[in-house]
Amino acid sequence: MIAFDQLGRPLRVLRLSLTARCNLSCPYCCPANDEPVDRLDLPDQLALIRACCSLGVRSLRLTGGEPLLSDQLESLLEHVAVGRSDPDDPLYQLEEVAITSNGVLLDAQRVKRLRQIGLDRITISLDAVQGDRVAAMAGIVGGASAGDRLLKRVLTGIDCAIKAGFDPSCGAIKINSVIQKGVNDDQLIPLARLARCLGIELRFIEYMDVGNRNCWNREHVMPAKKMIECLQREWPLEPLGRNLGGTAHRWRYLDRRAVVGVIASITEPFCGDCNRLRITVDGMAYTCLFGTLGTNLRPWLRPEVSSEDLIKAVSAMWRSRHDRYSEERGHTLSEQTRAEMAYLGG
Repeated sequence: MIAFDQLGRPLRVLRLSLTARCNLSCPYCCPANDEPVDRLDLPDQLALIRACCSLGVRSLRLTGGEPLLSDQLESLLEHVAVGRSDPDDPLYQLEEVAITSNGVLLDAQRVKRLRQIGLDRITISLDAVQGDRVAAMAGIVGGASAGDRLLKRVLTGIDCAIKAGFDPSCGAIKINSVIQKGVNDDQLIPLARLARCLGIELRFIEYMDVGNRNCWNREHVMPAKKMIECLQREWPLEPLGRNLGGTAHRWRYLDRRAVVGVIASITEPFCGDCNRLRITVDGMAYTCLFGTLGTNLRPWLRPEVSSEDLIKAVSAMWRSRHDRYSEERGHTLSEQTRAEMAYLGG
């Protein structure tokens, strides 16, 4: 049974936040570093994933904050892996399980373990390659030397992931970079050069007005079109387009060294086929990254409530969905308070 919303969009992707905490303080995200009191436990998480799979979800993305800080990550992956091997389990429908991480806590032992227990893909957030810019974009003190140390740890984590079997040529490891005009736009070419060297798909993300803490200003948005123009001046590109339900317009370097994408939520919205549901660490469901109100799913996670009732609750929420904030941006009230990115899971 596939659930469709008011605009005919199917539920296909679940982004489940495992923690609101982070070990970095990126200024475009602004994590509060306090955990909600009433966190979902492992049975709650599995019940929600199964309910969403019953309604059409095929991709599970575990997020935060920083998901590697969660003490539930490995247990959850182990249980999901068992379900994915059972044709009678809704988890059998999952085609991909991924995490989004800043990569700081990745090491050889841990990334090997994550691979063994069923993780298919890792997306690493990295917004600069120059020490002082790395420190500024990560929100850490210590200037260039601290940024250089952080960059080294992330690159080591990426290398460990590749050696553990996360193959860049298959998209099993990717890099995400948020680009802010006048802040780190000088890192666009160096980041692309690094990704080309590693053979990893890099996705540049327009600076977004998620939440309220980041003091978003449209003047700091570097349009995706400009990003591609900058890349084209360095390396010839051919367009690959955007997959249905995908977030990135993708391009391939003509020398076939790698693929690069741009996520243009501001200048080229893709609300029309958005298929993602976000559930926070305390069980609030958001049908839009820019949502102001979530739906509390905890009442359907009580022992006396059946799995069928949980499925009906999630289905009803999705079927009533009509969000398309990015297409309506500028026509909604700017003073509305939206959920923060670290809480939503990005």
